[in-house]
Amino acid sequence: MVTAPLFDPADFRIPPGIVHVCAAGETPFLKRHDAAFAAYAEDKSAGPAGRTRQEAVMESARGRAAALFGVAPETIGFVSSVAEGVSMVVESLDWRAGDNVVVDPDEYPSVVAPVAQQRYPEVALKFARIADPSSVVAAVDQRTRIVAVSAVSFLTAARCDLASLRAAADRVGALLVVDFTQGAGWMPIAADVADFAFSACYKWVLGCTGVGIAYWNRARLPGWAPSTAGWHSIASMARPDWSARPALLSDAGVFTRGNPAHLGLYVLDGALDYLERFGAARIERHVQALTTGMLARLAEAGIASTTPADPARHGASVCVASPHAGAICAGMDRRGVLAWNGRGRVRVSFHGYNGVEDMIRASDALIAEWRAAHMGEN
Repeated sequence: MVTAPLFDPADFRIPPGIVHVCAAGETPFLKRHDAAFAAYAEDKSAGPAGRTRQEAVMESARGRAAALFGVAPETIGFVSSVAEGVSMVVESLDWRAGDNVVVDPDEYPSVVAPVAQQRYPEVALKFARIADPSSVVAAVDQRTRIVAVSAVSFLTAARCDLASLRAAADRVGALLVVDFTQGAGWMPIAADVADFAFSACYKWVLGCTGVGIAYWNRARLPGWAPSTAGWHSIASMARPDWSARPALLSDAGVFTRGNPAHLGLYVLDGALDYLERFGAARIERHVQALTTGMLARLAEAGIASTTPADPARHGASVCVASPHAGAICAGMDRRGVLAWNGRGRVRVSFHGYNGVEDMIRASDALIAEWRAAHMGEN
């Protein structure tokens, strides 16, 4: 049984006496990022030589992000957010009337909104329970262009079967677009199951907002190109001839149209270096010892969780649905436990800086506040 934290909690900005179990929303900042800020400030101020160092840090972060995703560096680029990356894919397709995109009805907005808001009203969203592969098989048809999914649900922490989704998409020639935000940083990832994959970096990856990882499966889609560009994504830095369409970068660097978010990349490079010390498989074993322990304690207390009990089917979080979720989270906060509220559920999320004492305190706080909030109900 896990007892001690895997990471040293002193490496993070966790206030004394606080149990920080909201990694699925925001993780505490690594103290080592102070040095990243200082290095960026020095390099930004150093003229051309400093810009060369900024680009070198970006390439270092790219290599580390490729290792995180289990793919080659040239297939990795950077976007400002998952929503931007998914939007670039959606906007690149030649949509036709009658086309559709298959998503879960409870999918995260960054995955669905770029489709729902696009300028082709005749393109439909089709809904399937992504956790049930047979539901996806029933939903896809010859007009399905994309199956879009989060590898781990933000709402319930259920993990989806990406191999089954890949097979369902291949049956009809659809793209598989995956958001790994709720998995990157704690679970092993083989991103090449997808045609395109993305992840935010401010959760388990231990980075910050403003930088997202983008993956383009160039083996499956060698001819893909985005429909928009900027100075950073075109192939030549020579004086342009705008009478002709400029050639784009041939690799996933094409996702970064304008100046990269260099400061965020300095932070990301340091965060990924930190995570590499431990390895995703080891972090997964650690956090899922805590999730299964908490699920058992909740079950003993008679509190149902929407998170599947089997660790092969759940992520690094435990979710409890309640109309009183806001009050429960506020009560947990008063007890020194930082959990996450939203969309009618309490979400407790573990990372390597948590140990069994954190799990017990978080469980006890949730159970006590749940009982107080539901007092008098049958």
